[in-house]
Amino acid sequence: MNFLLLSDRQGSQLSIREIILKGTIIAIIVSVPSILVFFLVWQILDNLMLGAIIGAVVHFMAMGFSLKISKKILVQK
Repeated sequence: MNFLLLSDRQGSQLSIREIILKGTIIAIIVSVPSILVFFLVWQILDNLMLGAIIGAVVHFMAMGFSLKISKKILVQK
């Protein structure tokens, strides 16, 4: 059953279920703000292209923080 566990140097192990759950949480944290910003800019300014550009910028900013977020979430104590 070694294929069901992910281990690191300290010997802590995460099951596939925990990895999927925590990965989904990170994906939601990264994607929801960009989608919200896209729709808000599109509705308020009535400009689809500007909404897409600003949404992409917010998405890449969130992706920049995702490494820090994942280190905090994926570390098992």
